[in-house]
Amino acid sequence: MTHSVLKCPSCNAEYTIDSNIYICGKCGNILDVFHHNMEYSLTNMKGVWKYKNLIHPEIPEKAIITRGEGNTMLYRNARISNYSGVDKIFLKHEGENPTGSFKDRGMTVAVSEAVRLNFNKTLCASTGNTSAAAASYSAFGGIESYVMIPGKNVSANKLFQAIAYGANIVDIEGDFDTAMENVKKAIAKRNDFYILNSLNPWRIEGQKTIIYEIMEKIKPDFITFPAGNLGNTSAFGKALMDLRALGVIDYVPKLVAIQASGASPFYDYINGKEDTIHPVKAETIASAIKIGNPVNYKKAKRAIEFTKGIVEKVTDEQIMEAKREIDRSGIGCEPASAASVAGVKKLKESGIISRGDTVASILTGNILKDVSLVPEHKTLSIQDIFQ
Repeated sequence: MTHSVLKCPSCNAEYTIDSNIYICGKCGNILDVFHHNMEYSLTNMKGVWKYKNLIHPEIPEKAIITRGEGNTMLYRNARISNYSGVDKIFLKHEGENPTGSFKDRGMTVAVSEAVRLNFNKTLCASTGNTSAAAASYSAFGGIESYVMIPGKNVSANKLFQAIAYGANIVDIEGDFDTAMENVKKAIAKRNDFYILNSLNPWRIEGQKTIIYEIMEKIKPDFITFPAGNLGNTSAFGKALMDLRALGVIDYVPKLVAIQASGASPFYDYINGKEDTIHPVKAETIASAIKIGNPVNYKKAKRAIEFTKGIVEKVTDEQIMEAKREIDRSGIGCEPASAASVAGVKKLKESGIISRGDTVASILTGNILKDVSLVPEHKTLSIQDIFQ
């Protein structure tokens, strides 16, 4: 029978899942969820919870807070193939989740865990997508939500979502990293908040399901995705470790984490072979990955090493060029999402990815998440129609 614990990936200390802790008390590293005696068996539930036995086997179904997240489309489009130079490139669109981003996958698991532990308040720091998902799922579960938002560094559309879902908005001077530090200070002083950032290992469990779905449909050589706070990097590596250990897959695709050039401390950490990550002042047009001090960098390094993966960076100009192609293909995405395709194009041009490779690129957010950057367009007059 599967038995879940919170486990430190560094010193292997274990804690009961009934503990409201996120950091190892012995060595200070961020905890993982670890499932002893895990088996690959699927449920009759839909979306994320189809994989209940791989993400939270012990939670009672009555505690599950779900809005039908997961089971998103995997698109193939000639325009994207021509642009990237890769014939078999597939776009996994996480913007099709209920609040418009991949965050819903992690949030359904984390908020369900908050319900299981009888919390009535949740807290997160956010550049927008986390706050929207946290506010929605907390409200749906009957829990009061608090979100710390750097007001000058967040999309108005995302902020509107959090407000509409009834979140208590805490405006923070500074950027996401400042907001995240305030979350850490808050939980050090009081224990009545349940944290919904990817510091929470249950968030990672939900986000693993993106990889489970991809590997059921195709056999990619590379999986590319935007990288900010590195929750997805950590989750994707953990998912592939699960599938390999359980014998579900017989090979491991390379994970490719793409950072914005102005917010690329993980790129420097991995490619510079540094002993620790060095925080930066993040500057990028892609607000969802505008993070200079990612909390999950150690877990993310584990994922890159396990998959013999790659960390690359792209400029804002490359991101917006890729976004234009994704939008004009009829698929669309928010700016940060386009980093995944911009990275494919860059790696194809450098010879790391070949035209014949199979690539899964993850679009993390919906096109309507950030409309502050209006695309160049030509407006016609009525006379043009009748000519």
